[in-house]
Amino acid sequence: MKLTLRQQITQFAQVLQNELFPVLQEELGELTEPAKRLLATLEMIPLARFVPCSRGWIGRPSKDRLAVANAFVAKAVYGFSTTRQLLDALARDPQLRQICGWQHARQVPHESTFSRAFDEFAGMELPQFVHEALIRETQGERLIGNIARDSTAIEARERFPETAAAADRSPVSRRTSATPWFPDPPSTPAAPTETPAPATPAETSAPATPAAPAEDAAPAVPPATSVPAAPAKKRGRPKGKRGPHKRWKGGKPKPAPRDDTRLHRQRTMTLPEMLADLPKECNIGVKTSASGFQQSWRGYKLHWDVADGQIPISAILTSASVHDSQVAIPLATMSTQRVTYLYELQDSAYDAQEITDHSRSLNHVPIVDPNNRGRSQSVIAPGAPKRELSWAEAEHYKERTMIERVNGRLKDEFGGRTIRVRGAAKVMAHLMFGVLALTVDQILRLVKPV
Repeated sequence: MKLTLRQQITQFAQVLQNELFPVLQEELGELTEPAKRLLATLEMIPLARFVPCSRGWIGRPSKDRLAVANAFVAKAVYGFSTTRQLLDALARDPQLRQICGWQHARQVPHESTFSRAFDEFAGMELPQFVHEALIRETQGERLIGNIARDSTAIEARERFPETAAAADRSPVSRRTSATPWFPDPPSTPAAPTETPAPATPAETSAPATPAAPAEDAAPAVPPATSVPAAPAKKRGRPKGKRGPHKRWKGGKPKPAPRDDTRLHRQRTMTLPEMLADLPKECNIGVKTSASGFQQSWRGYKLHWDVADGQIPISAILTSASVHDSQVAIPLATMSTQRVTYLYELQDSAYDAQEITDHSRSLNHVPIVDPNNRGRSQSVIAPGAPKRELSWAEAEHYKERTMIERVNGRLKDEFGGRTIRVRGAAKVMAHLMFGVLALTVDQILRLVKPV
């Protein structure tokens, strides 16, 4: 008889409580609550399957990368802000040190080794692969009702490259441009001129004889004529042709979607091509809060899908300026490859024809909050009511609030607010270690009351 997901998780929790924890308590002492959560996380995620082994290579053997990876998971579970705090905890807490894989404090690598190992994990996308394997093993055979889709702002401490227009406006860039800048040469003093002697009466009475033209003298140049200035351009829109307004027979036609947008291109692209097409550099993002005020931040934006039970299914990191709708099709494709679900719950930012068509092509039911901005006054049918969700869709849409709680837990409990690395790859690795710990915590909550 095949066990269901709830039965598997219940059996896993019983093994932890009745077999693993008592054995470890005899060796390590009384286990703290964070230590129990760390043990459950390390036992559930298939981390050892993806960490490369360096034994047998030529040269000096590197430090154990599996123990370092366990330490980064512990950093997310314990909520340490920096790697320095993690190293201090490993030095003073023998329980945490032995859970990660080191028996003595002298075996813990230096902080620079942790930095190099983290760079390797970010380059090989280790936490992304581990999270995908965890979702396929625990949620692959589960029929999920709702998938909530949204994004959250990720603030980072790094500079972003200036655009060409901003560089041209900068006074420093004008000095470092292709044309070299030199200071004006010092002015030389003019030679003293001789004062002419006063003329005698004979010289003043003699008639003036015209001087002979010199052979080497240049021909006379006529005075330059001034070019009339161009008339000033009138402000405002240019006036068009006067005449009656063009009328459409049978009413105004339905606007067709443009074929030069990213959403249109994504319909014919594979998932790796869609991910490569999304910008990932650090820049400025702006969003409007629920109160109607604009908020801006420097960094990135994390887009992800969350299933029933507040379990993250897939995640994509982009630049902060990328609109939410640009990542909807890649997220839907990625989530469909991992799990089976029915409904997609999305806010008004995802109200686009290409997104709903792609969702239906994957045999999903899109429930999108209608975007009625600019459509209150209909030209064809004045006074037409705004688009609204049906009562059944409105009941399903209420479940979308679960992704807001997941956003808060990631930032408050699993290091989403403490980004101390630079570059999209490292930022994504830092976030995914927290997503791993969050996913295991939410899966274990399915069998016990919160």
